[in-house]
Amino acid sequence: MKHPKRYTITAALPYTNGPVHIGHLAGVYVPADIYARFQRMQGNDVAFVCGSDEHGVPITIKAKKEGITPQEVVDKYHAIIKKSFNDFGISFDNYSRTSAKIHHDTASAFFEKLYEDGKFIEEITEQLYDEEAGQFLADRFVVGTCPKCGFEESYGDQCENCGTSHNATDLINPKSMISGNKPVRKETKHWFLPLDQYESWLKEWILQDHKKDWKTNVYGQCKSWIDDGLRPRAVTRDLDWGIPVPVKGAEGKVLYVWFDAPIGYISATKEWARQVGKDWEPYWKDSETKLLHFIGKDNIVFHCIIFPAMLKAEGSFILPDNVPANEFLNLEGNKISTSKNWAVWLHEYLEAFPDQQDVLRYTLTANAPETKDNDFTWNDFQARNNNELVAIFGNFINRVMVLTDKYYEGKVPQPTTFIEADTQTLKELRAYPAVIASSIERYRFREAQQELMNVARLGNKYLADEEPWKTIKTDEARTRTVMYVALQVASALAVLSEPFLPFTSEKLKAMLRLSEGDSAHTWDSVSKDQNVLKPEHIIGKGTLLFSKIEDEQIQEQLEKLQASKKMNEAAKKDVTPQKETIQFDDFTKLDMRVGTILEAEKMPKAKKLLVLKVDTGIDVRTIVSGIAESFTPEEIVGRKVTVLVNLAPRALRGVDSEGMILMTETPDGKLMFVNPDGEGIENGATIN
Repeated sequence: MKHPKRYTITAALPYTNGPVHIGHLAGVYVPADIYARFQRMQGNDVAFVCGSDEHGVPITIKAKKEGITPQEVVDKYHAIIKKSFNDFGISFDNYSRTSAKIHHDTASAFFEKLYEDGKFIEEITEQLYDEEAGQFLADRFVVGTCPKCGFEESYGDQCENCGTSHNATDLINPKSMISGNKPVRKETKHWFLPLDQYESWLKEWILQDHKKDWKTNVYGQCKSWIDDGLRPRAVTRDLDWGIPVPVKGAEGKVLYVWFDAPIGYISATKEWARQVGKDWEPYWKDSETKLLHFIGKDNIVFHCIIFPAMLKAEGSFILPDNVPANEFLNLEGNKISTSKNWAVWLHEYLEAFPDQQDVLRYTLTANAPETKDNDFTWNDFQARNNNELVAIFGNFINRVMVLTDKYYEGKVPQPTTFIEADTQTLKELRAYPAVIASSIERYRFREAQQELMNVARLGNKYLADEEPWKTIKTDEARTRTVMYVALQVASALAVLSEPFLPFTSEKLKAMLRLSEGDSAHTWDSVSKDQNVLKPEHIIGKGTLLFSKIEDEQIQEQLEKLQASKKMNEAAKKDVTPQKETIQFDDFTKLDMRVGTILEAEKMPKAKKLLVLKVDTGIDVRTIVSGIAESFTPEEIVGRKVTVLVNLAPRALRGVDSEGMILMTETPDGKLMFVNPDGEGIENGATIN
């Protein structure tokens, strides 16, 4: 007897500094779940693990912002995230957390093994230090200009614009996220994993062994990193939140989150194995096991270069067979942003669309960013539901259930003679499991789901061609065969839809009364020359699998996003910080008067300057003002303005300017006059 294959499937550990949104589902968790469910249906031994990443710097930032402890932050969001995954049918065998004791023990032991084997190098380096806050700045506590692409809001460890990883000290114009000050450099001791020592091995393992079977986006990013030359990377940092470094002389230091987090896959497997009474080691140390990491593109480097180097250094672990990373999902044409609330949060989605998890799973898979960034729109979501799930899948099942109940009181009829249309339909049906399986095995989940929908299309076409609602009146025997074949298509949909639409599959199996665990109702049974629903089997009552989504529901979601957009625009308005404090005596030195512009003309060869003649009530004087891009000379003659009259004269392009017009600026950069308010104000009136 052939033993089932063993799969260890991991999904990227989400940071517990906020809920999960559709970008997370589309990029990582739905494709991972489709793959895990499919492998279980093949009878394979699967450990599908994940967990909350609770030691990242975003956790401490969130804690500071909310005025609570990091532990309170992770407890809150771990519960929310875990519930969201459960609500959307993400079938983890274990969803753990990196604050668990088993993870602390596993990560500490991993570090100690590498430390004792001399795999680290110890260095005293300069790190960025916030003098006001009195602490070293971990990667996400620093922002600055990316040294590679010039993006001005790059984090200290990675640029979200170009994807390049770097050290915080590489940033141009760094700024502390704690105080806003420019940090200084200060010496500190840390341990480093010398990635450069693994460069030749990585070149062979990735650039030769996986050139053909890894996705081009994954391979390309790895090649770029390796070609650029690998450098030692710190595995510890100065922080008070995380796993303490388990060696002497490391007080006040914790394991760097990139080192700690992927070990979470191992500790989550250990925890699961204890719960179910299994040995965890074969899932990580047996060469017959297939290890897969499902991640987003921002994690490629960590899972393809750094974590494999850690596993290689340890010596007893298997390496990932594949890392099917996806690109990013955008929302309504813009990048998803948690800070700007430009996202569809999973828990909020269910409030608007209760019991419609599969509609979102379906849409996200149909738009999966498998090879490039893709876009989620609410209109496409509605169209996918109404025109595909309702009109194709749901319509076919509804017709089969209704007609079977009407003609045979819910009993599967005994077929009679099979004509070519029947045998051809069954032949096509039996080919689909292999076609869908091939796409899934190549991580083409969008393609696989399209093939699933083609099964429903096959059923619809068969019914439309054979018209059992007509033959029931003229050829009852023919109708029995047609309905028998249609029911086989329906049962195949119940089985084959499980990886993609688990809630729909469960509902349809219940309607058809397919027993769980029955060997006749497996993936293979659909492809074999046998039919799942036998004659005389009694099915249940049909209910609608999908319901139409109305325009009003979509409009509500669009308005919600528009509200976020308006709030972001309002928040974008930069307010100039208050200048240094002055005394009352300083203010009284300013002589501001009401004046009227008598003449205005452009300064020759100067794009921004106008030369004004202004009646200040004291005199008529010349003032050069940089307002030419906001006003024409004609529209400001006769206008009352506020003038600083005791400003020392200044020569501008050969013209002495004897004062300054007071202006303000709109958010879009247009200048506006600070006008004296009230009628009857004479030129020369003072402003106190």
